[in-house]
Amino acid sequence: MTPDVFEKQVLIPAPREEVFAFFSDAANLDRLTPPWLHFRILTTMPIRMEAGARIRYRLRVHGLPIGWLTEITRWEPPRMFEDTQLRGPYRKWIHQHQFEEASGGTLMTDRVEYLSRGWILAPVLHRLFVRPDVAAIFAYRNECLGRIFGRPSDARVEQPS
Repeated sequence: MTPDVFEKQVLIPAPREEVFAFFSDAANLDRLTPPWLHFRILTTMPIRMEAGARIRYRLRVHGLPIGWLTEITRWEPPRMFEDTQLRGPYRKWIHQHQFEEASGGTLMTDRVEYLSRGWILAPVLHRLFVRPDVAAIFAYRNECLGRIFGRPSDARVEQPS
């Protein structure tokens, strides 16, 4: 099965080092996650972010409690980092965060390659629930970034898979 890809770019009106530092602090995940997910980090804080770091979470997806374990699989400050799901709600989840200096701030690109669970129903579940949920989570995150850094602007609309 071919993975789905979600990609979103935003221009954040702040220097790259500041934006990278914000995203590399695991405590800020809670600030960027929608309240309807009831997100909690279970790993003892502070978490030293580096390749090999593992972070455990608990959240609710459509009311169902889900455990999630990710590992930082690439760490290249202040240019990018990547987290990969080891256990969680997806068959596959690889989230790459890229940070580029740009006129007016930092161009941040999120690229998520993922596979939904659901066996034969996975394509339907993806279209009806998973893809809209992923888009809503990133839209919420961009609203939060606006409150934190000043209004970010979409640099490019999300790419359909």
